[in-house]
Amino acid sequence: MDRRRSRKATLARLFGAGDACRSRAHTADMSVAATRMPVAFIPHGGGPWPFVDLGMDKSEVQHLSAYLHELASLPKRKPRAVLVISAHWEERVPTLLSGAHPPLLFDYYGFPAESYELTWPAPGAPPELQQRVSQLLHAAGFETAEDPERGFDHGTFVPLKLTYPHADMPILQLSLLRGLDPALHLRLGAALAALRDEDIL
Repeated sequence: MDRRRSRKATLARLFGAGDACRSRAHTADMSVAATRMPVAFIPHGGGPWPFVDLGMDKSEVQHLSAYLHELASLPKRKPRAVLVISAHWEERVPTLLSGAHPPLLFDYYGFPAESYELTWPAPGAPPELQQRVSQLLHAAGFETAEDPERGFDHGTFVPLKLTYPHADMPILQLSLLRGLDPALHLRLGAALAALRDEDIL
């Protein structure tokens, strides 16, 4: 009887300790998730749709506009900068838009004249963030490049003009890789994940 009780007590202590460890690990995971910057999907619609009447369904325009406005409140605190990987830029190697004050790149065609007069003077990212991104990508085996002349394409400026209408958030745009190989882009995303713990959205 004493042996059985002793065995039960030992098992209880072991499983109890295991439960406690799992509970602490879960709490730690929740704590990390609460402090990390999120990752957001940013749809940009067609052309300059939020700023020029293109005859789109008004309820769809309102819903998408509301989603993009609300993205600014997605992080629990204000990020230091936003890293955008645009669907409208492909290069041989991951390439950073490195200008201090990038212009707008109107890479859409056939829209009313006012579509090409939009402004959004958001600053580029500080050099130390550009260096940090390059460092992370090099450590993951990627060659990188910079483009100081390119402007924010409409995959960046159209949605973020709604999210950050005062153009007061530093933005770093990064290209996709030519060929759009899924495995390479998964590697690229994994390499950049550390930025989420450095207040980069």
